Parts: sequence; C-alpha cells; structure tokens
Amino acid sequence: MPVSPTYPGVYIQELPSPVQPIVGVPTAVAAFYGQAPQGQVDYPYQVNSWADYENEFGELDSAYPLSYAVYLFFVNGGSTALVVRYNDPNVGTAAAQLSPDIALSANSSGDWGTQLSAVVDYQNLLNPEVNLFNLTITQKQGDTVVAQETYQGVSLTKGNPQYLPTLLNASRLVTPAEGNGWTQKPAVTQGLAFTMPAAPAGAGAGDGGAAPAPAAGGTSGPVPTLGDAGQKTGIYALLKADIFNILCLPVDPLTTYDAQTLSDAAEFCATYRAMLIVDPPTAWTNSPPPLQFPLITGSPAISPASANAAVYYPNLVLTDETGATFDVGPCGAVAGLWAATDNSRGVWKAPAGTAATISGITGFTAQVDDGESGVLNPLAVNGLRTLPVVGGAIWGARTTVGADQNPNQWKYIPVRRVALYIEESLRRGMQWAVFEPNAEPLWSALRLDVTTFMQGMFRQGAFAGTTAAQAYLVQCDANNNPPDQVALGIVNVLVGFAPLYPAEFVIISIQQQAGQAST
Repeated sequence: MPVSPTYPGVYIQELPSPVQPIVGVPTAVAAFYGQAPQGQVDYPYQVNSWADYENEFGELDSAYPLSYAVYLFFVNGGSTALVVRYNDPNVGTAAAQLSPDIALSANSSGDWGTQLSAVVDYQNLLNPEVNLFNLTITQKQGDTVVAQETYQGVSLTKGNPQYLPTLLNASRLVTPAEGNGWTQKPAVTQGLAFTMPAAPAGAGAGDGGAAPAPAAGGTSGPVPTLGDAGQKTGIYALLKADIFNILCLPVDPLTTYDAQTLSDAAEFCATYRAMLIVDPPTAWTNSPPPLQFPLITGSPAISPASANAAVYYPNLVLTDETGATFDVGPCGAVAGLWAATDNSRGVWKAPAGTAATISGITGFTAQVDDGESGVLNPLAVNGLRTLPVVGGAIWGARTTVGADQNPNQWKYIPVRRVALYIEESLRRGMQWAVFEPNAEPLWSALRLDVTTFMQGMFRQGAFAGTTAAQAYLVQCDANNNPPDQVALGIVNVLVGFAPLYPAEFVIISIQQQAGQAST
C-alpha cells in the first residue's frame, strides 16, 4: 500500500516486482485412450508408474493393447501418464444384492467384478439390535486373494459417520447402488458372489426391440469411438485434466483407426496444443520384401495431414510370459522416448537417433534398412530401425506435414513441439494481463515477462543463433498496438524464435589432396 506520511522522517515502502514470472508448462504428459478390463471410464486417471496402472486398470494382457502401450511408455523413460478407459456399452458391471433394498456394484465395468464377493456378519458389535453390521469385500484371482476391504459397524442411517455410502466413497472395489435409503439389514452371508446382469427378454439384436444388454465379458473388442466433446467422454475426457501434451490411441494392429478418425483426433490435439502419435495403418503390410505402402503413395496416414501428428512404422514385436510373440503399435514406446528426450535434452531436441533406443521389445514386424528408410522419410513416415550395436531405435523426426513434396514450416517434430510449448506457457503465464489498462505500462510489463521467459530458453540452447537478437524477438508496443486495436480491447504481443532444425543428413565430403613439395 502507498505510504501516507504524517511525520517528518524516513518511510519504507515495499513495491511489487514488475516481472510476473512465466513458468514453462510440462512437455511430456502422455494421454492414453483405449480398452482395459477394469478401472474408471471416461476419466483422465493419472498414473505415475506402471504399478499405478496395474492397481487401477489391471495387469499386462495382450488382449488389451492399452496395457502394453502404457507399460512401454514407462519402460522407455516416461514419468506421467493420463489413462482414459473406453466406456464400452457392451460390457456390463457385476453387482450383488445384500438385502431386498441394498445393492452393491463393482466400481467399474468388466467381468473382473465377478471375482468379488461380500461377507456380512454381526460380530463384536456393541448393540446388535441397532441398524449396524460388518461388511467385508474380497477380490480373488482363482484361489488367491488380491484385495480385501473390511468395514466395521456399517450403518444404514444417514448422518451417521459409519453410513454405508460414506464408507464406500473410499472403496477401490465397490460402490452402493443409488436409492432412497435402506430399511432392511442384510442377512449374515459367508460369501455372496457378484454377478453380471441378465439380458432382458426380447433384447436380441436386430429384432426391433430394446438394445442388447451389456455382455458379461470384458475382452478387447472393436476400435473404440473417440467419444463426445459435449459430454466429455472418450478422448474428450482429457478436457477434465489440467494439461496433456501427447495423445496415444493404442489398439490391436489389425483394427487400427481409419484416416478420418485420426484426423479428428489430430484436430483435437491441435486445439489443445498437443501431439498425436499414430501407429501404422492396417493397410501397410508388415512382411517385406518388398514393403508395400498403398496409403502413402499419394496420400498421408492422416487425411488431411496435421502438423500436430507424427506417424511411425513398423509395429513392435513383444513376447508374453508363455514365450509367444505378438504385435503392438509403437505409440507407447515412442511417447516414452519423447518424454525421456525432453527430460535429458529438452523439447527442442529431436526424439530420434542412436540415443532414442527402444527398450522392452523383442523386435519389429518389419526390417527397415537404408533403402526403405529412403522411401519412408520423404513421405513423412518415421522409421523404426534395428542398428548394429545400438539395437532398435527411432530413425525419423517428421510430422505428417513433413513430406518433401509439400514444404511446411512445421516439418519437424521438435520445431512444432517447441512452438506448442511456448504458446501454452505464454497463454498460462499472461492471464494476469486480462482487464489491465491497455497502455504502455502494460505493454512494457508484457515485454519484460516474455523476454525473460524467452531469454531463459535461449540460455538453455533452445534456439538457433549466437545472440539473443538472432535467437528470438518480442514486440509489444505502439507499433503493433495501434489505437483502433486498443479501442477494441486487444493487446498484440509478437513473439518469434529461430528454431533448431535436426540434422537429418550428415554429409561427409572426402577429397584426395595431392602431395605438396616441401620448401
């Protein structure tokens, strides 16, 4: 507050800093959308390790490509992931009826819920006549107990601290069915099994009646739909999260998404300044020689191509616990290497080369050599190659608009990702300026804030150029904020940067030099 002098003397006044620090946003929060046997649906559940994923969505299972994509993400250096489980309408939710008016259901759909059982008893209660009971929920796999929750002195009276819905808010296994209240206590039971709902009569497919009831299974099925933006379902559930930078849509390689669906996903990523990693389309055969790419002879994997998407080829080969091999898409492993490169070198470093080696795999479904890489690269398809000594590595760094025949400023992945990083960081860091007086003091403060942020990136080696003037520019003054713009309430801030382009082609020129006569 301003000092109000009342007596002769020296006054101390603390002034606010003219700089509002702009903090760089995370660059490697990867989002995964797909099918899982259990777990929350249509919600961006954050996992910070593979163990976190297992606890919520289940173990590794080749029937669920989502599990291997997230696993490979962490194996290859990823640290933060958001997992959205597809809400499959054909998968039911197991439930159990404790009494005529008390029902419990598994807290997520899938036949994992049939492994649950409930035990009710009245032991060690201070007053058995009161509406209280003990409840134990057990989850088994075969004869092995994998999880158990026990609730002592459960009450059916609203307002009681032991009220059933209140206690079960913290449950990882079950949830109570909605109702107007309970009046009948459950009978003692030693193991009431949870079962799937039965199909209603006349619900057959194609008979003009009701839709089929949810199936009792939970296995991976057809390619999930992208969801509804208005309802925030599917990939649009990511709008419930603070930020995501990378989107992966792992499915069985034999049932990959079509070009239009991928285009819609890429458009969603562009809107929220993220990147889509695309697995190889099904039409790209995996059995050379010779490689056949019917989609890329004249048309990209995404139509139209997007600066916010990158496609990789071929698929990965993994081995399960029985020794059998199976194929998975590369998106999870690639996302992990993007994250690892960001952490070790920065988002401006291309996530490719001999340092971008893929861990946790047996091999690739196709072997890409120099000749084949020379076909893929000009078409903006990033090859995955097996290199001597190094092993499997990413050998390409182009977005889907990076084809040689269509020059584009966002040709390279690191250039595009640096721009997205700057955009989102500035958007968040300049919120304070909204509704401030639109005049030189505001422009000066914005110049100072943005320049400080860009100078920090320059010192880290994010831009080309040896001086700040060569590396970036920041303009916010009367020249780009004329009176007509000010009258409309608009503040224009121009930010430019000199990108670092990856060295795709290292050319060594060898020349024989004739001997020189000594003098």
